[in-house]
Amino acid sequence: MKARIAVLGCGYWGSNHIRTLKSLGALYAVSDANGARAEGFASEQECLAIAPDELIRRDDVDAIVLALPPQFHAEFAIAAVEHGKDVLVEKPIALTVADAERSVAAARTNHRVFMVGHVLRFHPAFEKLKELIDQGELGEVRYVHSHRLGLGKFHTENDALWDLAPHDLSMILAITGTAPVEIRGEGAALLDHLSDFAHLHMRFPNGMRGHLFASRLNPYRERRLTVVGTKAMAVFDDVEPWERKLAVYRHEVWQDSGQWAFTQNEPSYVPVEQGMPLTRELQHFLECIETRAEPRTDGEEAIRVLQILTAGTIVHD
Repeated sequence: MKARIAVLGCGYWGSNHIRTLKSLGALYAVSDANGARAEGFASEQECLAIAPDELIRRDDVDAIVLALPPQFHAEFAIAAVEHGKDVLVEKPIALTVADAERSVAAARTNHRVFMVGHVLRFHPAFEKLKELIDQGELGEVRYVHSHRLGLGKFHTENDALWDLAPHDLSMILAITGTAPVEIRGEGAALLDHLSDFAHLHMRFPNGMRGHLFASRLNPYRERRLTVVGTKAMAVFDDVEPWERKLAVYRHEVWQDSGQWAFTQNEPSYVPVEQGMPLTRELQHFLECIETRAEPRTDGEEAIRVLQILTAGTIVHD
């Protein structure tokens, strides 16, 4: 029997989980501090509406997707796993590394699946990019940089770094295979006390470098991840149509008589299977519940992401 999953948090992203789980035949219940909102989704999706405190204790709920404001994630995640529920926690899983570690430890102690909503790890273009890297098509990776820019999505608890960067950090960590040994952050709060844009500079143990730029005060949307290798460069650009989302540039760079020279080649676009990342993420969650396998985006990865965010946070007066 397919796992009976409840979504706790019926806001913008929680509503996406609700509709996607319904399409997968796994939505059992919805829950929200605003009971009327939960009842509305329950009526629309033909499922149960259950109060948050009761939801944790229900024996007929196998797993919970937590899509709450992040300051509440740790409390509910720990309660859920202690009551025998598998959990998928949206990013960021907590606002402190200590809370994240407590959540992951509780899941491990109670032998529960603990997955984190780093949804871009399940994007078909990123999966293909990772495959190219693993196959050595780019050579040795030397530099990774990501840009996540746009206008809006202002939150009272999260600045641009904490709101926008977790997905990119998850992808960067998947590519590098290790945590950075040096992190430097810079940013600015232009509207209030929370940074509206942020840069993170990272150095990894093998000398690889990484850079992340996140902004919610930008006049255009940019969703781009670039990987520079010794044999080729690749760009995952999620703003582009599917046939142009993943490009590989086979530029040649060499040294001639003490001078560097290069040949610039046109990109080749790599075919990518179309698919919704959230659907693929939730399918993976269902598979992990059934097989008890460790999720691709597990708690340990989420802790590493939080450690980077904490080290790169800009404190404003």
